[in-house]
Amino acid sequence: MKAMLLAFGATAAIIAAAVLGAAAPAQAQNYPWCAYYAMGEDGGGTNCGFVSYEQCMATLSGMGGFCVQNNQYHPPAGPAGVHRAASRSHKHQHRS
Repeated sequence: MKAMLLAFGATAAIIAAAVLGAAAPAQAQNYPWCAYYAMGEDGGGTNCGFVSYEQCMATLSGMGGFCVQNNQYHPPAGPAGVHRAASRSHKHQHRS
């Protein structure tokens, strides 16, 4: 009986972990370059999943299309708490 309760408890814990893990919202990936594929008269597709212009162009090689910078791209924030102190380029002088 103890083994059955232990197995049930372990199974319940695994299910709970899976449900809680699946509850996290999916986030779109954010990359700086977009490929616009040329596919016939109806236009083509768009893929904004490239980290560099060169990577985008290599993907389009042989298919046709063009690459442009993603105007929806927001670079990731830098390290938290790192601020550059403002430099002062002049000194106050007192004249008597």
